[in-house]
Amino acid sequence: MTAGGMSRLSPGDTIGVLGSGQLGRMLAIAAARLGLKTHIYCPESGPALDVSVARTRAAYDDDVALSAFAASVKVVTYEFENVPAHTAEFLAARLPVHPNPFALETAQDRLVEKTFINGLGIATAPFVAVDNVADLREALARLGQPAILKTRRMGYDGKGQAMIRAGGDLAAAWVAIGARPAILEGFVPFVREVSVVAARGRDGAFAAFDLNENEHANHILSVTRAPANVAPDTARQAVEIAKKIADALDYVGVIAVELFLVIENGAEKLVVNEIAPRVHNSGHWTIDGADTSQFEQHVRAVCGWPLGSPKIRGLVEMRNLIGDDVHDWPKLLAEPGAYVHLYGKHEARPGRKMGHVTRVAMPKTRG
Repeated sequence: MTAGGMSRLSPGDTIGVLGSGQLGRMLAIAAARLGLKTHIYCPESGPALDVSVARTRAAYDDDVALSAFAASVKVVTYEFENVPAHTAEFLAARLPVHPNPFALETAQDRLVEKTFINGLGIATAPFVAVDNVADLREALARLGQPAILKTRRMGYDGKGQAMIRAGGDLAAAWVAIGARPAILEGFVPFVREVSVVAARGRDGAFAAFDLNENEHANHILSVTRAPANVAPDTARQAVEIAKKIADALDYVGVIAVELFLVIENGAEKLVVNEIAPRVHNSGHWTIDGADTSQFEQHVRAVCGWPLGSPKIRGLVEMRNLIGDDVHDWPKLLAEPGAYVHLYGKHEARPGRKMGHVTRVAMPKTRG
């Protein structure tokens, strides 16, 4: 038995995964390497279905299908944070769900998330809740411009966001995000975006990978490099922030904390942007560049197994293959030292993540 009285899974047991995207696919591959099976539950087709031993195609509010799914697995996790809270709570009443529904609900709503993080004494961008254009006008008077209007729910890869600059059309910005409950965030003058990918086990054990630095193109992650080019104290502080958040959520599994690096009076400062209660795109480099991948680490955590070593193997760069980039696969496969991962998606569309390539270089030593 593990902490909390929950049974540790054994090789041959089945993990239930909510969601059928590439993150679920890589979780299933990592689980298989450890002798575990996966059962994918999703309402739509996706690349995870190609590598799982069982699959259920049903809606997230289909309680009959969810009950059958719960009876077929030993633990449930998810590969994206937009799983309905009802689904997680329904399953958690029947078997372990990791991360827990509280962590999921906290990360699903930007207002709740930032309020929670601020309550831990951790800095975020200044923010104000916005429910209509009048609220938006008042929020801008408080936070100034430029500022970013974001939907409280369902936004990712830049979706559900609108930058508002001096003289901007507030009504147009409100319509652009779907006229939905939102928050206005004050602009953070960051010099770099970084992220911590870490894992917390059922017993509270915590292990963090090296801090990443990230570059985006058209609001989509383009390149991740590790370790990040920051001061050692800044990297330690980032890990401490991630641990504080994970502990407060009683979190189990891999969590990602996205941060802005700000320079104030010549010193580095970290401001949390958001958290992701799942394995994360900026952690894909760990498959080839760390002793334990983020996917194996997540499997270990939710199964009640010991966490693996997060030690980095060199200087690592991960580049996403987005849209037509994937057509370069023959050239990439011919490149020595390039680790190519293709997600099995059939159509390359603009902005669609089709795969990634990782390169690992050994750090130079003094001769």
